[in-house]
Amino acid sequence: MRAMSLDSPGPIDSAPLREVTRDDVEPGPGELLLSVACCGVCRTDLQICEGDIPLHARPIVPGHQIVGRVVSAGEGVTRFRPGDRVGVGWLAGTCGRCPRCLEGRENLCAEATFTGWDRDGGYATHAVVREQVAFAIPERFGDLETAPLLCGGVIGYRSLRRSGIRPGQRLGLFGFGASALIAIQIAVHWKCRVFVCTRSVVEQQRARSLGAEWAGGYDQRPPEPLDAVVTFAPSGDVVVAALRALERGGTVAINAIHLDRIPELSYDDLWWERAIVSVANYTRRDAEELLALAAEIPVRTVIETHPLQDANVALGRLRRGQTQGAAVLVPT
Repeated sequence: MRAMSLDSPGPIDSAPLREVTRDDVEPGPGELLLSVACCGVCRTDLQICEGDIPLHARPIVPGHQIVGRVVSAGEGVTRFRPGDRVGVGWLAGTCGRCPRCLEGRENLCAEATFTGWDRDGGYATHAVVREQVAFAIPERFGDLETAPLLCGGVIGYRSLRRSGIRPGQRLGLFGFGASALIAIQIAVHWKCRVFVCTRSVVEQQRARSLGAEWAGGYDQRPPEPLDAVVTFAPSGDVVVAALRALERGGTVAINAIHLDRIPELSYDDLWWERAIVSVANYTRRDAEELLALAAEIPVRTVIETHPLQDANVALGRLRRGQTQGAAVLVPT
């Protein structure tokens, strides 16, 4: 099998991922061996490769938006058979025993492991994954268009839920990358009024074409106070801007695993029971609900493809804000 492996983090322009050839792998009990059809490229992958997020394993194969077909199954597998098409996201496993798991909040499990961080991910021709975290993919989606749903889609969906937004309310999306492109389609389907802040004039235009009532820059305040905001940019300054755009009692949900910093803010901006919440990972129920909802709407994803060996190139484009929608790696 071929894989893009990370030994030591570094600036993405230094190409920290290197192509390697490894021995073929076999699934253990409860595991699936997948032939990878494609794997999405995520900002979290970039942050791992550049060292913003410390490595959990070394070397590691990044990638947590995997679409593949089952080659073989380990002992005890019951849900999937060879030939089945499955998707795998960020969550690689949980303990299933702790209070958080038992109350349905497995995303907070202290023993949770993550694809492309604790276990090798999908920047490869093959991947071994636990059956418990693999999902059947709705037939209406092709391989490439499915990949962005498995991270940007599901975490965007959880972020909307965490924000507390309800149909008919005013929702802000601050940042408009791959995850927000999916979140806006869900919000419009829920009949929310959507307001978008992003630096890119092109993305502002795209937001309007997808149903945003207003779109502007971070230095512009939306024309009406917002009932909820989801921030997608990995910037604490954007969080503060979102907070200042909130209606009394509103919530800012931070869709990020890493922020550059949390700047000092005035308590007046938080007063009147405004709230800031983080969004940590997702549950399997989140993923199942998102895939079903995406098929119902149906959600349309925007993608650009790169061959597997160009993973550094794809991540560099993401770093520079050049990616059109979501980047997806395809083994050749």
